[in-house]
Amino acid sequence: QVQLVESGGGLVQAGGSLRLSCAASGSIFSINAMGWYRQAPGKQRELVASVTGGGNTNYADSVKGRFTISRDNAKNTVYLQLNSLKPEDTAVYYCNGIIVPAIFRMPGNYWGQGTQVTVSS
Repeated sequence: QVQLVESGGGLVQAGGSLRLSCAASGSIFSINAMGWYRQAPGKQRELVASVTGGGNTNYADSVKGRFTISRDNAKNTVYLQLNSLKPEDTAVYYCNGIIVPAIFRMPGNYWGQGTQVTVSS
């Protein structure tokens, strides 16, 4: 029963900042890559940022220089710092993780429930 739980979304004015957190819980053997995706109304879900187990990061061009992804392996948690927010960043943000459960030892693709980020102009 691996779960990903996000927190930290909310309403912010353009130019503001938010910090999203995503904690993995349950019987976990290891966590490989983790990432954040977002889905705006009427649009497809898109990758925002990802970080490998070794700490290598990848960002969508639209957020480079504004968002920062990081992870705390001891806490099984990934963070997304959102700075210089724009109205077009408004979306539901989803946490994703490639996680190996302790019981089955087979990697699976897990998703959080999503957290709303709304940026007002």
